[in-house]
Amino acid sequence: MALGSFAAEAPDQWPYGPTGLEVWDGGNKTSAPQSRAAEPRGSGERTHPGADADNTSGRVSAMEALDAVIPLDEISAVIFDMDGVVTDTAFVHAAAWKRTFDEFLRSRAKTTGGRFRPFELREDYLRFVEGRPLPEGVRAFLTSRGIALPESPPEVDPGATTITSLGDRKDGYFLDYVRHFGVASFPSTMPLIRELRRGGAATAIVSTSSNCAAILCAAGVAHLFDVNVDGREAVKLGLSGSPTPDLLLEATRRLGVAPTVTAVVEDDPAGVEAGARGGFGLLVGVDRSGQEAELYRHGAHIVVSDLAELRITGTREPTVRGGNGHHKASDF
Repeated sequence: MALGSFAAEAPDQWPYGPTGLEVWDGGNKTSAPQSRAAEPRGSGERTHPGADADNTSGRVSAMEALDAVIPLDEISAVIFDMDGVVTDTAFVHAAAWKRTFDEFLRSRAKTTGGRFRPFELREDYLRFVEGRPLPEGVRAFLTSRGIALPESPPEVDPGATTITSLGDRKDGYFLDYVRHFGVASFPSTMPLIRELRRGGAATAIVSTSSNCAAILCAAGVAHLFDVNVDGREAVKLGLSGSPTPDLLLEATRRLGVAPTVTAVVEDDPAGVEAGARGGFGLLVGVDRSGQEAELYRHGAHIVVSDLAELRITGTREPTVRGGNGHHKASDF
């Protein structure tokens, strides 16, 4: 499936709003995607959990709602989810997943004589693949359709479709899209990270994407993180994705800090739940798609619609970075 086909379906299926994607066919692009990072911010108002949707008395400014604060006298490190918090690649991942699974399902339907039922962005992407390591996402979706594939090709049929080959295909499509369209970062996230680092906090990034390092480099932000725990590490170390806290706990281990003095910034309710399960000291939910109540329900202490709403208070002695404890000018 080309990005043009994905864009045609996005208004009805994509849960995060318009993508701005127009045409990609045969490697020819006619329009770069408009990321959520480029969308204008809202009015700065949000509704608290339990507020009546028709009752404006429950609507207050984000700064009045709760103390939207990261206190560096209590928090020594902050872990950021990548997709949806730092970089805006969720729709690119979804397009690559859809292209991969639709090709496979269409071919399978022709072979078996069954009905072709496409990969659904709103249901299948969110339920089965978002937030999971690559092979786990492939397995979860195929299981939902009653399909079992081997992990690797059998000796008698080395060209057979497998869990691994579908994951590799998805990765290939994703990297093609990134190379052609680039990667956007959310403008308000970068100043926050720089301010945290100037205040002495360590910063880490986690992602189930196996292309995390390439994405951060493409966005020009890799130098802002002391630790990166990604999908490749998850597979190598046998770490599960959200809502288990495996990736978050591995990040704290590498930073040398305790979860109780670490904040987690997540836009996915399952990611927030992972932080709650791991006993993290501060859980910040980022609501970019009308999930405020869900983020609170899964354990968020603070929910903001944009990271510009967060304030940082206090300072601390800089956490050791790169073995020498000193910041470089590029770290900010």
